[in-house]
Amino acid sequence: MPSPVTRLSLLSHATTDAVRRARFPSDEPVDSGGLRQIEAIEFTTRAESVLIAPERRTRQTAAALGLQGALVADLSDIRLGDWTGSAIEDLSEKEMLGWLTDTTTTPPNGESIDALSTRVGNWMNRVGSEHRRILAVTHPALIRAVVIRTLDAPPSSFWRVDIPPLSLTSVNFRGGRWTLRSVAEKIT
Repeated sequence: MPSPVTRLSLLSHATTDAVRRARFPSDEPVDSGGLRQIEAIEFTTRAESVLIAPERRTRQTAAALGLQGALVADLSDIRLGDWTGSAIEDLSEKEMLGWLTDTTTTPPNGESIDALSTRVGNWMNRVGSEHRRILAVTHPALIRAVVIRTLDAPPSSFWRVDIPPLSLTSVNFRGGRWTLRSVAEKIT
């Protein structure tokens, strides 16, 4: 008898002004370009449940795709604290270098990449035992963390995973292990 499987698909939200302008995101909406991209998509899912990060951009992406589901705090974007809304060039060279090279770097009043990875790992442990098809509408940072945890890759790999807007990444949980099925597939 085959072992039960959890199929987890993670959909990255549509573009926002922060994405286009290389700013640290706040709770901003999807921009007009993102809305046009969504309108061109005929997205269907076989998911038995839809989970949505609570930020405006993820809720708006889900709604525009006709998806309804539970808001899940564990799917929240990385907490950027005092950097929220800032342009990347607003950081000092030391802060930026730390952010891009040291996964323990924590924005003031925020969350490090290591802390995000731990949060995501705990969430993956919980949903892995559910043995169903799940679609999560969430953020590139969270999806990167899922990929590196699935591969048991070092946290320093975080920035080497490119997750564009409106892309789908899929992982499966079977026999006590996560496996990577696909990364950053463009949805149509």
